[in-house]
Amino acid sequence: MANMMEKAAQVLAAKGKTTRIVVFTGAGVSAESGLGTFRDSDGLWEKYRVEDICTHEAWLRNPELCVEFYNARRRDTLNAQPNAAHKAIAQLQKAYPLTQVITQNIDDLHERAGSTNVTHLHGEIRKLRSEINETDTVDLEGWEQHYGDRHPDGTILRPYIVFFGEGVPYFSQACEIAAKADVMLVIGTSLNVYPAASLLQYVKDGTPILFVDPGMPEFGIYKNRVEHIRKKATEGVPEVVKQLTIDNG
Repeated sequence: MANMMEKAAQVLAAKGKTTRIVVFTGAGVSAESGLGTFRDSDGLWEKYRVEDICTHEAWLRNPELCVEFYNARRRDTLNAQPNAAHKAIAQLQKAYPLTQVITQNIDDLHERAGSTNVTHLHGEIRKLRSEINETDTVDLEGWEQHYGDRHPDGTILRPYIVFFGEGVPYFSQACEIAAKADVMLVIGTSLNVYPAASLLQYVKDGTPILFVDPGMPEFGIYKNRVEHIRKKATEGVPEVVKQLTIDNG
């Protein structure tokens, strides 16, 4: 973990608790809590067609099926528990209070582990939203949505999920966060999902990027050097956080 890890430690030593660390997470973090991913060989897209449950057209065509699918995802989320990676990220945020989390995940495991300042790019499974306002949400108690329930604006509530083909409402905000990073930690993502994967292109020149994932993404398109720690999140993230906080926490 030399080079970028050493550079990250130098940044932290110089800036202390004012260091802006940005943590960017993907499905690999939630998978280790037992939540099904979409893109793995045995993932959810092997069992369901995207066109049937994750597009606005599908919602209009068969909303009951969409509600059934996301009710099941919500039930799974409530049964899951934050893992060692989630907890280590929350620990990092305690040591460096300006740490912010950007996630592609729709679960609330970061929050339940103790993280704050979490930006969800693709929605939140435990919320419902207005049909006409993509960020006007309501919290859902429990796991079950009943189709036909209405938002205060009169529209039928739909899952707060960014469907395929829809814009990512908080992407600009995430880009601004990434652009201010002094250190960036990327965890459990294939870097194949856009626009989320392009966040690394907004990081300032020279900012150390630490990437924890057993896969082999293509890093050549990014201007900054990436230190690749080829471990699963529950193993690699606690190790990285320990190194970053051992002298500075």
